[in-house]
Amino acid sequence: MIASLRGTVTHVTVTGLVIDVGGVGIAVTCTPQTATSVRSGEPVNLHTTLVVREDSLTVYGFTDADQRDCFEAVQLVSGVGPRTAMALLATLTPDDLRKAIGQEDLAVLVRVPGIGRKGAQRLVLELKDRLGPVAGSPDVATAHWEDSVRSGLESLGWSRREADAAVSAVAPMASASESPDVAELLRAALRTLDRA
Repeated sequence: MIASLRGTVTHVTVTGLVIDVGGVGIAVTCTPQTATSVRSGEPVNLHTTLVVREDSLTVYGFTDADQRDCFEAVQLVSGVGPRTAMALLATLTPDDLRKAIGQEDLAVLVRVPGIGRKGAQRLVLELKDRLGPVAGSPDVATAHWEDSVRSGLESLGWSRREADAAVSAVAPMASASESPDVAELLRAALRTLDRA
């Protein structure tokens, strides 16, 4: 998979760029916002994903990894392909998309070209827990620190019961902060398990 491209822009259209990478011109499909943010002759660094079809290999480029991750996530919804995913990101920012999904705001989603009411309902149903929290929302982060710490401990080989006990042990530490640091809580949970 091509995860990123760094090179010089040699051609710009409304929905794409050609980037010279080591003497090879690579065509990259992108949103109009990304295309208009660069000029021919300028260096560019894009987060990318490669979509393989029977008749084509298409590189899609994004200004940040969050856009790319949303692009990949929405394609997991039945009936949503790369074209519709790009339309979503051309119309909504990743955080606007998260808010619309989280609040089940179908009116926002049907504004996207190619998304009807049934498609919007499918997006809400299938993406509810896949896009992550809206950036800068400590209430969402706080609500999920337990799951993050628990799954981290379980992936390190601790049992569910042991992980639950460690999460309970570090809960007072988490409640003392408005925005709990999951990495720090995981380290603290590991220390309680080591002592046990």
